[in-house]
Amino acid sequence: MEELTLDKSSDEDRILRIWTPILLRTILIAASIILLTGLFLMLTSAPGFYVERYHAAQQANFVEREPFITMIWMAAHGYPHALLTVGLFVLTLVPLARVAFCFLLFIKKSDYAYVGFTAYVLVGLIVGVLLGRIG
Repeated sequence: MEELTLDKSSDEDRILRIWTPILLRTILIAASIILLTGLFLMLTSAPGFYVERYHAAQQANFVEREPFITMIWMAAHGYPHALLTVGLFVLTLVPLARVAFCFLLFIKKSDYAYVGFTAYVLVGLIVGVLLGRIG
């Protein structure tokens, strides 16, 4: 019986030590590639984009936000601003993925105090992302 318990904890340790960093690195690399592609396209195809938007904002001519699905479509078609926005969104998935992964691990371990703390942090991160997109 003790051997079964050791195997279970070693599986959890392996998941925590191996798969968590792989997941986080994958998201971070994807976000970096998207952001670098957006920066490159911004420098080569639309270098004055943010200057024009800044001048428009100074004159109180604000641009309406695009829906997220439109932003994804624009990023897929190579619009630099949309690529940068999507890259930043993917970058916010790094802490969200880490906290969500820990949340699931604590549920599996039945450690309800940490489940509560992690759920609180996860809800705070999700609300922050939603408010950042809405507000």
